[in-house]
Parts: sequence; C-alpha cells; structure tokens
Amino acid sequence: MQRRHFLAASMIAGSVGGIHWTNQSAHGSETIGQKELYELREYRLASLEKRNTWEKFYAEVAIPALNRLGHEPIGSFKVADDSNPNLWILIPHQKLETVLTLADRLLGDREFRERGAAILQSSSGDPPYLRMESTLLLAFDHMPKLEIPAKGPGRIFQLRIYESATRAKNKKKIEMFNEGGEIRIFRKTGLTPVFFGEAVIGPRMPNLTYMLGFESKEEMDAAWKRFLDDPEWLKLKADPQYKDTVSNIINLVLRPAAGSQI
Repeated sequence: MQRRHFLAASMIAGSVGGIHWTNQSAHGSETIGQKELYELREYRLASLEKRNTWEKFYAEVAIPALNRLGHEPIGSFKVADDSNPNLWILIPHQKLETVLTLADRLLGDREFRERGAAILQSSSGDPPYLRMESTLLLAFDHMPKLEIPAKGPGRIFQLRIYESATRAKNKKKIEMFNEGGEIRIFRKTGLTPVFFGEAVIGPRMPNLTYMLGFESKEEMDAAWKRFLDDPEWLKLKADPQYKDTVSNIINLVLRPAAGSQI
C-alpha cells in the first residue's frame, strides 16, 4: 500500500471490532457469548473551526462510508457547552474480521476516497486534527448491544469513565454493574444507557466506560436524583465487597454532532 493511502486510512480506521469472546479453561475454549466491541475515539482539535471541518467530514464522508461497510449506528459527539473543540466518535463492531480489514475496506470505497480527498491528503503542515486517542471497549454481559434511548433534537449524553487502582478492582466494579444489579437500577431510575464497556486497550487503564442518553438536561438531573435516593442503590453502595473499586471518575456532558446516528 502506498504511504499516502496508509496515512489516509489511519485517520479513520484504527483498531476496532466485535468478536466472539472465549474463555480458555482446563477443558478447552468455552464460549461466553457474542458481545459488541466499541472503538471510542477522541479527536483533539486545534480550534472550533477545525472541529467544524472534521465534524463535516464525518457527517458527509466517513459516517456514510462506515455505514456502507456495515458499521452502524455511528455516534459523533461534542462537548455540550463548547468548552473545548474536541470530537468523540463511537464505532460499533460485530466481528473481529472487521477490526483487521477496516482500513483496506475504507480505501476500497471509491466514494470515501473521492469525497474525502481534501481531508485524507492533508499536509503535515496543516493536519485536520492534532492527535487521536482511541479506546477499545468490550460490552458488558448485562448490556451486550448498543441502544439508542434518546432521539429528540435537544438530546444530550453523559460519557463517564471509571478508573480503578488495579485490574482486580476494575473487575469488581464491572461485577457490581452486572451481577450486583447497578445497570438494572440505572434503568429503573431513568439513567438510560447507550452502552457499557470494559476498556481492553487504551489510555487510563484499567477503566470501564459508559454512556447515558437523555432528552434534556432537566431529565438527566432528575434521573440522577432518583438514582442517588433509590433504596436499592443505597444498599448496593454500602456492600463492603464493592468498596474502593473506583479511584477516579471522568464525566463529560455531550451533544450530538452533525451526522450522528445516536
């Protein structure tokens, strides 16, 4: 592959996928079910003007191309108050094969190459973005597929990252969401999830990352109040086995960018 083609593909492809996960044991390979994988990208952009350009590229070129290749829905998000110019992209995958072949399949899409030429062939002196940070997430057992809970024009999203001090504590927090019932309590109180994912590769390891969707900020605030006051949550929170499982929380309030399908 020519160097310029490799660089072009790298801008949009990355390491992503969905996979049949197996658990190796003394008795061989034990299938534990098919769960989606998500690549969550954060594009660091120099200005709101640059973000507008990159947002338009995704809306008009990249998202339609990803859809043609079988990846949908694609999420595109920006900070709700425009306090920074970054853009977040969420790409779901169903099979490991799509992780390995995405770059070549994108470059094989003539419309993607032609309509995106101005961006894909940008010079190093004027790059479309500063850096791209990517996290690969494995869907939780109790939410193996992405959902779209909010669809109104004023919808907002919370992207929350829970860092843990060790992998063991990270696994225990994931257990709290799954077997402990925290996901169920979320749903009951109106904290409607888009996805829950365990970080497999990426920064801030170990962590789990999830996204919630709401029709408005008022709905978001009311749902969190119901959750924090919920007797089941208060009982679960007090369970000593789940103590000290989270060392840091990153919370971002986002709104859909142009072309977002979530």
